[in-house]
Amino acid sequence: MADPAPPGPEPDRRPRLADRIAAWRAGFARPSSGFVAQPEPRSIGMVARGRQLVAGNYLMGGVLVEAPGRTLWQAMPEDPGFVEAAHGFAWLDDLAAAGDHAARSTAQTWVFDWIAACGTGKGPGWTPDLTGRRLIRWVNHALMLLAGRDKRDADAFFAALTRQALYLSRRWRAAAPGLPRFEALTGLICASLALDGLGGLVDPALAALARECRTEIDAEGGIPTRNPEELLDVLSLLTWAAQALADAGRKPLPDLTAAIGRVAPTLRALRHADGGLARFHGGGRGLEGRLDHALAQSGVKPMAVTGLAMGFARLHAGRTTVIVDAKAPPEGRASAAAHASTLAFELTSGRRPVIVSCGSGAPFGPEWRRAGRATASHSTLAIDGYSSSRLGTGERLTDRAQAIPARLTQGADGQAVLIGHTGWAQTHGLTHMRGLDLSPDGRALSGQDTLGAFTTAERKRFDAVLSATRLQGVAFSIRFHLHPEVDAEIDMGGTAVSLGLRSGEIWVFRHDGTAALSLEPSVYLEKGRLKPRATKQIVLSARVLDYACEVGWTLAKAQDTPLAIRDLERDEPPV
Repeated sequence: MADPAPPGPEPDRRPRLADRIAAWRAGFARPSSGFVAQPEPRSIGMVARGRQLVAGNYLMGGVLVEAPGRTLWQAMPEDPGFVEAAHGFAWLDDLAAAGDHAARSTAQTWVFDWIAACGTGKGPGWTPDLTGRRLIRWVNHALMLLAGRDKRDADAFFAALTRQALYLSRRWRAAAPGLPRFEALTGLICASLALDGLGGLVDPALAALARECRTEIDAEGGIPTRNPEELLDVLSLLTWAAQALADAGRKPLPDLTAAIGRVAPTLRALRHADGGLARFHGGGRGLEGRLDHALAQSGVKPMAVTGLAMGFARLHAGRTTVIVDAKAPPEGRASAAAHASTLAFELTSGRRPVIVSCGSGAPFGPEWRRAGRATASHSTLAIDGYSSSRLGTGERLTDRAQAIPARLTQGADGQAVLIGHTGWAQTHGLTHMRGLDLSPDGRALSGQDTLGAFTTAERKRFDAVLSATRLQGVAFSIRFHLHPEVDAEIDMGGTAVSLGLRSGEIWVFRHDGTAALSLEPSVYLEKGRLKPRATKQIVLSARVLDYACEVGWTLAKAQDTPLAIRDLERDEPPV
């Protein structure tokens, strides 16, 4: 067994005195002798990523380390993001998903190496945020981790579990509000219910989780970060806690049940026709099957959501879904990973994403992370060189676009939404208004983007900008980022773009001629891949020379094929 000492550098060189004392005190308690009942795996990982880990390709915290033949701890770089991801142990889900002997052996080696080096309270992993995440994975995958190990290893494993649970019981309040605190409390609850002798920790943790449900989940089932995938993480944690209580013969508290009842309908409204989540504010599509599993575990029946869902508008007809960011970005601490995506939209046809956002660049490093947050990385209008919301200190959005309340309508002509934001009112004297209309059969989406100075104050500011540019106007671009599996070609003498989907469908993008049309490179950023995927984007470029510039465009389905029609059998999930 390798003996790292300790694995990875401390991300903060200053002593974490309170954490160290809590971990030290937890070591005096009598370790649990085993599980009350056999735990079942609940978290889901990625097979491809598990195989990458076994091969020695470690992509964590936006840093890729290629170290075949070396353990994760031996290959640890001095990068805080990598260290945090490694000590959170979410990678156990991926090794469990791979499921073969090599993955199981790798998981056991890394876990028991960590116990030997850090199990007594040493190393950077002893923070409430990471300990809750780690506890959940250790309990979930305990059978895999203990398979074939001797009593000495089992005793060390249960001693480390006990110390972490007791540590969390003293330090969960120090976890960051939001998802980290939900993880800390859920890990504490699941471990306390699963381990013999720790039942006394359950009730205080349950009461704390109930308070978090009341304060962090609003009446519409949303969370402050407005990250759909993070909302899925929260629902998964709440359902795991509820299931652990049920397995122990206990009923969940009403606040826990009520929170699950609020979140599940919101997540259904944020799901595209292909079953994946809308990718906004740092969130991804979610692992395949995870959303369905969480919704099934919630026990909440499908119901219609009227109005916005966590600030997003949803249009759906036939086999087409359109999800629009119709609210101002998150503020304060919740904006640390937020994107300047106000008025951006995504469109999915059946099982095929068509119009997308670039996604979160966080898995690929700080530069990609910042690029992915820019307005230009989303399918919306952006003034050249200016995002609709801007970053301040500490990576938070401080200069936030203020959204004009969305107006949703539905009638014989289909569904429509009219929204706007004032993100450039102070800098350029301009407001962006966007109208989207989806036909009743879902075969056509019509859009109208207007960038204009509508108030006296805006016109005064715009006149000053126009004078400063020597009457050259304000350059802007409307971008439509395409999924990598969409084949795009300029068509009809440069006036349209044909989009071919792998299902055989053909969609055609046209515009009214106000702007210049081009097809340019883009990227698609997603978790689980070692590098960003190359793709394309449709770009309409124009200038505001007067008090308003209006650009109209359409995206219409021109052809179905038997393969596309067969997708009807796997049509849009009920909402």
